[in-house]
Amino acid sequence: MTGAVASVVTPMAFAAEKSSVIEQPVVIPQKAFGANDRINVAVLGVNGRGQSHIEEIMRLANTSKVNLVALCDPDMVLLQKRAKDFEEKHKQKVRIEQDFRKLYESKDIDAVTLATPNHWHALQTIWACQAGKDVYVEKPGTHEVHEGRKVIEAAYKYNRVVQHGVQLRSSEAVREAIQHLRDGLIGRVYMSRGLVYRWRPDIGNKGISKIPDGLDYDLWCGPAPMVPFTHNLVHYNWHWHWNYGNGDVGNQGIHETDLCMWGLGVTSLPERITSMGGKFLWDDCKEVPEIQTSIYHYPKEKKIIQFEVRNWCTNLEDGAGVGNIFYGDKGYLVVNGYDSYETYLGEKREKGPSKSAKGELTAHFKNWFDAIRARDMSIQNGPVETVHLASALAHLGNISYRLGRQLNFDPVAEQFIGDEDANRMLTRDYRQPYVIPEKI
Repeated sequence: MTGAVASVVTPMAFAAEKSSVIEQPVVIPQKAFGANDRINVAVLGVNGRGQSHIEEIMRLANTSKVNLVALCDPDMVLLQKRAKDFEEKHKQKVRIEQDFRKLYESKDIDAVTLATPNHWHALQTIWACQAGKDVYVEKPGTHEVHEGRKVIEAAYKYNRVVQHGVQLRSSEAVREAIQHLRDGLIGRVYMSRGLVYRWRPDIGNKGISKIPDGLDYDLWCGPAPMVPFTHNLVHYNWHWHWNYGNGDVGNQGIHETDLCMWGLGVTSLPERITSMGGKFLWDDCKEVPEIQTSIYHYPKEKKIIQFEVRNWCTNLEDGAGVGNIFYGDKGYLVVNGYDSYETYLGEKREKGPSKSAKGELTAHFKNWFDAIRARDMSIQNGPVETVHLASALAHLGNISYRLGRQLNFDPVAEQFIGDEDANRMLTRDYRQPYVIPEKI
């Protein structure tokens, strides 16, 4: 990659008054890794996304000198199945642990990847940093706005490389697209749109049932309330319940919220937020909206972000169903999914530069390993600051949706203006002992 492109993905600069953690050094002291100078990694959460983590680590095992040494999940039945599958496929055994805290205590584990439910991401990241582990955390890196600054603080205080799973930042095509925006290909870029048009069917309502054998349900709930067990939550549909997930704007949408901000060049949260939508399709147990439109306004920068979630039949927009569109005074640029972009210039929408290139997830993991080995946060493509900003943008939209009104926000104090109901929703009541510490 060219130096010019790399320059647009270094960690975002934050004012010292917003967070004292930026005063910490970026270059981290050298440390020893495992046998043969290999990075020993554990994967937490192995039902869905964790399987991709396993495959990426194994794909890079030799070139990046990494070992996958442990798998962890509160569901022991699932965990044993994944370990068996791993042994059959890769011809090697792997340690399994139901309680991730035992892995955090292990001196022979250097790094962890988190593919756990959203409500666990921030606390598991903070505890990992405190335990001296580097972290790859899936999006969204937080479940609440308040958690983001705490994650940043932990990463810098304990000198840990925290990579956010926003792998578009490692896409060759998307990086080229961002450079076009910086170079003025479509002129002054004033608006970005995030699109999440995913096929999300009726999930019904399975009601209350007995906790399955092998599931540590207390550990699964963690910081969230421990309500009676239901298969409506475990293992995937927690995404659609506010205590555990953040809807599709906070699921698939984090890739797009991050890219909206990156492409526009904004490094703070907006001043005005409004969001509306609802459930128009199914009478099922989902709590989150099936259709949602959010608008984020940056009046001082004269920029605006629009974000749209549609969960069923819909048109695509210049080929994009999941992606981003950037608008400038000379044209517009479409990012389609993870690995391609197209541009349209002028009133006649004449085709401009375009590119398609796969392999962004592998590149993102490799970038994380490279930063760990170099002990240098500055070379990260998905720096810890994106954990906060990309996630918080989604959370602000959800707060506006749930309260049913436009909100005014102070992006320096990171508080709503004159709205205590909204400010209470910046955090949550954590269930003991799974509490985000005030002192990191």
